[in-house]
Amino acid sequence: MTMDNELRAVYWDLGGVLLRTEDVSYRERWGKRFGMGPWELERLVFRTNASKLASLGKASVDDIWKEVQQQLDIPDDQLAELQADFFAGDQLDQTLVSFIRSLKQNRITIGLISNAWPDTRDWLENHVKIADLFDHMVISSEIGMAKPDPRIYELALNGLQIKPAQAVFVDDFIENIEGAEALGMVGLHFQDPQMVMRILRKKFSLPA
Repeated sequence: MTMDNELRAVYWDLGGVLLRTEDVSYRERWGKRFGMGPWELERLVFRTNASKLASLGKASVDDIWKEVQQQLDIPDDQLAELQADFFAGDQLDQTLVSFIRSLKQNRITIGLISNAWPDTRDWLENHVKIADLFDHMVISSEIGMAKPDPRIYELALNGLQIKPAQAVFVDDFIENIEGAEALGMVGLHFQDPQMVMRILRKKFSLPA
């Protein structure tokens, strides 16, 4: 019989954890073109009003880029080029993907809790094709709520019939970790993939 405090599951964040910007040069070149400092273009794209609404399912990805276009005052052809380059430096961490598959082989349940735009599920299923990694996915734009709203963690836990104390949550934003911990989940603040894998192996008594 599984004890209520026995770890059974790991919930993962997507952006900043499994998917990370490893080459910032594309964004930096565009930023310099518009006279922007480091990370300013990234903040513009991800913190526009349309982006926040899209993460709650209240705007489309096209709406985000239209707002970016208006703020930068650029023509359509430049916008298309910017869109292509903006995510060109992003890489899926294949080492973590393989590690998650090894967790599943050890009968550990895997979930996803992501604050993400409406095209995320399609990207996971048809572009990088890793949707099968997850026994359950909770994507903010599909449910109209975002981390650290406690309801998003509750929905994720209910989706896998997991009690909070039975789950580890991995995220790169400390406020999201604190939100999960407030419900009783075990928080793991992502800073380095090797560290995360080492800690999870120890928590689940897996060989190094």
